[in-house]
Amino acid sequence: MPRSAPSSAPLPPQIAGLPLEFSSAGDDAPLRSLVSAFEADGAANGSTLRRFRWLAAVTGHDVVLGKLFEPHLDAESILEELLGPSPALALRRALAPDGIWAVWAAEGPGRLDAWPDDAGRWRLAGRKSWCSGAQRVRAALVTARDPQGGPRLFAVSLRQAGITVTDEGWHAVGMAATASVDLLFDAVPAQPVGAPGAYVARAGFWHGAAGIAACWHGAAAAIAEPLRARVARAGASADGLLAAHLGAVDCALSASATALSAAAVAIDAHRAGGPAFGQRGALQLRGTVEAAAQRVIDACGRALGAAPLCRDTAHARRVADLGVFLRQSHADWDLAALGRLAAPEEGAWRL
Repeated sequence: MPRSAPSSAPLPPQIAGLPLEFSSAGDDAPLRSLVSAFEADGAANGSTLRRFRWLAAVTGHDVVLGKLFEPHLDAESILEELLGPSPALALRRALAPDGIWAVWAAEGPGRLDAWPDDAGRWRLAGRKSWCSGAQRVRAALVTARDPQGGPRLFAVSLRQAGITVTDEGWHAVGMAATASVDLLFDAVPAQPVGAPGAYVARAGFWHGAAGIAACWHGAAAAIAEPLRARVARAGASADGLLAAHLGAVDCALSASATALSAAAVAIDAHRAGGPAFGQRGALQLRGTVEAAAQRVIDACGRALGAAPLCRDTAHARRVADLGVFLRQSHADWDLAALGRLAAPEEGAWRL
């Protein structure tokens, strides 16, 4: 069923004129339009902050669109980092020329196994859970267990025999349109990408984790827009409680934006040979942005009441979608990991 067009904040000029509404469950045209526009923006390919702004703008417009756009960019970066620019481009053209890619690396209830056949060609068999956009993408990077039982990354075309897109494993209301269902693989040919464990060990793993936070921020900023607009319309006569809630939102989103800008600078410096932007930096960023997004959802709900959640389709969907998207965070488990990383660094918070 087609999704009605969201009524979000104004889009950047590169995006504003694009057809961004999905027409059917398998439609990938909006995503292909976005990818083409992104690739035409030369600055976005060399600047992490520019990339973050794209992710925030797209997700602010439509959370599902952002959820499917981000992995395509991530897949391109992963392939280039692990294979090199020319082999990465050749693989993308071989498996999905002009098609959208996904990254399915989460562990779920199912298990996907990989093994080399008698001819030395790798094959995949089993169930892969959490396959966002399975009906819209043409190829994917998936993690599977190799014969030694360890995780390894594989590139696979989804337009070949042996793959079944089920209707199982996804009954969400928020993010329903991502259709993050289970896929079944039956001896499907695939190509290994990097050595065993390379997907997580590479420097860019935590850079990609930071990109998710930019998506969260964009959605949260769009959720805050009705509250900002209402206080702005009232001007000096704005209700004090509404203004106070907007003040809390301003603090949260300003901190989130500042954290994203600082992370973008740190990631670019890392890529240029400077200090590493690793797990601690990524978890700090994600924790900051997640907390800000949760604060925005709560403050806007308390300030505006049920009306926008019941009468504004786009706002209601955005709140529901972001609530599910935020659970891509590991929440307190990530905070526990961050605490263990922070504990040895006495004085790390001094100005």
